[in-house]
This record gives sequence, structure tokens and C-alpha cells, in this order.
Amino acid sequence: MEPVEIAILSTALLVFACVSARAQTGAVSPPMAFAALGLIIGADGLRLVELSTDSEFILKLAEITLALTLFIDASRIDVTALDRRHAIPIRLLAIGLPLTMLAGTGAAWLLFPALGLWGAAVLAVALAPTDAALGQAVMSNRAVPLRVRQALNVESGLNDGLAFPALLVVATLAAGAEGRGAQGWAAFIAAQLLLGPLVGAAVGWLAARASEQATARGWMDETYLRLAALAVPLLAYGLAETVDGNGFLAAFSCGLMVAARGGRLRGAAGAFGEAEGQLLALAVFVLFGAVLLPDLAGLSWRHGVFAALALTVLRMGPVALALLGTGLRPATVAFLGWFGPRGMASVIYLLLVLEEYTIFPGLDDLRLTVLVTVAASILLHGISAAPLARLYGRMVKRPEGGASEHDLVPTFALRHDPRRDRHGRRGERG
Repeated sequence: MEPVEIAILSTALLVFACVSARAQTGAVSPPMAFAALGLIIGADGLRLVELSTDSEFILKLAEITLALTLFIDASRIDVTALDRRHAIPIRLLAIGLPLTMLAGTGAAWLLFPALGLWGAAVLAVALAPTDAALGQAVMSNRAVPLRVRQALNVESGLNDGLAFPALLVVATLAAGAEGRGAQGWAAFIAAQLLLGPLVGAAVGWLAARASEQATARGWMDETYLRLAALAVPLLAYGLAETVDGNGFLAAFSCGLMVAARGGRLRGAAGAFGEAEGQLLALAVFVLFGAVLLPDLAGLSWRHGVFAALALTVLRMGPVALALLGTGLRPATVAFLGWFGPRGMASVIYLLLVLEEYTIFPGLDDLRLTVLVTVAASILLHGISAAPLARLYGRMVKRPEGGASEHDLVPTFALRHDPRRDRHGRRGERG
């Protein structure tokens, strides 16, 4: 980045930091503020940033950010501790996420026939993961029952990692079906899906064990423990790519292993995610506004219709089906359905597809649809998070009989939670 770009980003970060506590209860979320900043300084504004989507800097930033985000999100959630008390997020991930992908594929195929079946699936999968950062006011509002916030927390922490293998498969099929050569794609996918997670799990286990042993002997300084939280996912990513595995899946499986075995390293990863990881995410939103949003020439009603469907019917319908039989109130089902923001993961998925899979028809439709959907989500979910959280909290203030939104659940660290201590723990119980 040029010095002027660094100065602008740093100034914006300092200014927003000064009002960050107020922003948690207001209508302007951090992604909204930084995407707007990007739009102002980008090609359609002051032209202070001169980058393009094929810039090496943007691609490397996107790759590093996605690897770290997958690791940090996974490291917050010990999947071995998920039980029937976490029925809501388990249903959202096991039933709601696949249904969202299938419904999105059907809608995309109807609206954009040039994409073909696999291209439509790429679009649907790219827009399936949710981003808790866009609804930060929900996560920090204690009027919203902890069980509901935990459900959104676990869902957004795991669905980007679970969606990535599906993206890898459908993008490879889409490219192979259009002449890039279908021969060998099965072996390629198998290597990507198996080697990456194996390498990541091994790195996570070794790193967790080494950090625990070193800390117990008094060898490891707290500052370097936090630096290790940066080194571990990048090590997993680099090793996996070296052996032709998928580095992103390696980072995700590394995070899952750290969550289950990490102890001190898990807490350090959470602290890293709240500061350095947040900085990288905000940088992506600045670049989204500066570089990607101005590139909306050719936008049509079809792109707007799919964006509207993606944020409503294609999310809320599968959520409602996934939660049948849970006894949750309709207000809760609607609330969970609406707060499925599309954000950073969808943007980075798009950049990766544009970089790696450039030969299948309808690529412009894919690009425009993802961009307009994420832009609409940043705006609508950012504006609605605080007021709807307050309204919903009042609606469900009193517990009802049967399965309740107020049932106590074993808690995981909430993403972007200011009440987390320096070890990544929380004191809130219900």
C-alpha cells in the first residue's frame, strides 16, 4: 500500500476506535463504516486508492485474512462440546446450511441460466456463509437471550469453514465442465479435501501441546503466546499448500483442533481475533468499498432480485425448516432467519473464484450478484441490528414453557464481545 493509503486507513481506524462503544448500540457497524470509507477514497470517489481485483496485494491480503479468520472462528468453538443443548446451531449447520445452498442453486439457475448448474451452485455456496461482524450489536446485546446469541455465534464461526469444501467442489466442476479438463478433477478435489485438514489437525495438535508444555514450565511469555496464535494458522496454511492440500481447510481444521486441545493457545487466538484479526477484516471491507463496489457496471434487476431473495427467502425458509420441532417462538425463528448477514467470507470467496476459476460462462453475473448482495447486507443488517435486537429482546423477555430461548447452554466466546477477558473467557451465564 502507498503511504497515503496507510495514513487514511490508520486515521479511519483511530476515529472509529474513539466511538466504537457507541457504535455497538447505533446504526453504523464497523463493516458499514469502513466499506463507506473505501467507496469515498476509491475509483468512484476521491481516487486515492488505485487497485484492481487482479492486484497481487488484494489477493494475498484476501488469502491471509481468510486463513486467519477460519482459524480464529474455529478456535472459539470446541465442537466436541456441542450437544443437544446446542440444538439450534447444530440444526442451522446440518440442515439450514445445505438447504440454503440447494435453494440458492435453484434460484440462481432460474435467474442466470448462462451460469449453468455448477456455476449457479458456486454463486449459492459463495453466499451461504454468515458473518457475525455485520450484526455485532446483536452479539453484544444482553437483552437477546444467550442461547440465541450462542446459536448465531456457533453458526457464523463454523459455516464458512464448512461451506468452503462445497465451494471448492462446485467451482472445480464448473470450470471442468467448460473445457478446463475434467480428467483428474476428482483426484485434485480428494487431495484438497483430505491433505489440507490432515495437515491442519496435526499442526494444531502439536502447537497446542507445545504451548501447554512451554507455559507449564514457565518458558513461554504471554506476548509470544499471542504471536504463536498468528504463526500456527499460517504454518498450517503453508504446509498444506506445499503438499498440494488446501491451505484454507488446513487453517480451519487447525482451529478446530486448537479449540478442543488448545487451552492457553485457544485464549490467545481469541485475543488475536479481537484486535489484529479485526484489523485485517476491516481492511477487506475498505478494499470492498474502494475496489469492488465501483465495479458494478452492468447491474440488472436479476442481480437485485437474487440479492433480495438471498437475504430473505433463501435464508429464512431453510432456517424455519431446520428449526421445526424445537419449540422456539416464531419471533425467534424470524430473528435467527434475518440475522444471517453476508460479509467478508463471501467477498473473499468471490476473489478466489475470480483468480482460480475464470473459464465458465456467466462469471460477470456471479461477480455482480455477490457484490450487490454483500453491499445490501452490510447496509441492511448494520442498520437493523441494534433496533431489532432491542425489539426482539422485549418480545421474548419472559420465558415460556417447553423448549425456551432462555434455556442455559454451555457457552463459547462470542465474536467481537467486549466483555471477554484476556484469556478469551466470559462470565455471562444466561
